[in-house]
Amino acid sequence: MSSSCQSANDDSKIPDLPQLLAAHGLRNTQQRRAIWSAAYETPGHFTAEELLLAARERDPSVSRATVYRSIPALISSGIVSELNVGRDFKYYESTRGAGTFKGHIVCDNCDKIIEFDAPFMDWYGRAIAKKYGLEFISQHLQITAACPKCGGNAHCVHEK
Repeated sequence: MSSSCQSANDDSKIPDLPQLLAAHGLRNTQQRRAIWSAAYETPGHFTAEELLLAARERDPSVSRATVYRSIPALISSGIVSELNVGRDFKYYESTRGAGTFKGHIVCDNCDKIIEFDAPFMDWYGRAIAKKYGLEFISQHLQITAACPKCGGNAHCVHEK
């Protein structure tokens, strides 16, 4: 995972970060700003451990516990979305710049994630919920497949 180094003292690019933290009952600390900024600015999919490393690039004092305690608030605030690929860990991705609905194809062998636009899914999910008189909350589209280059090996030649 790559991310640009940014000092935790820099202003965060997250709009209203102090208010978001307060809304989740979290103190506005240097460590939390580093975590939230890392989550918001990291491109692609990342694990909690990768988020920890990116946050520590901004502030070396960030603890693993603070990262794991921050993840539910990051999700509920809409800063990141969660992707469960059926393993003993989850992936996350920044919702920054998210335009159309995104679907995911996950390689069953190497966990490579391929993201694709699926704008029809947003309409479809909302239409089905409305048909049954329900309030739409969220949905996801995940396809599990196998890379032909994996050949069933645990390590694929594709980069994650």
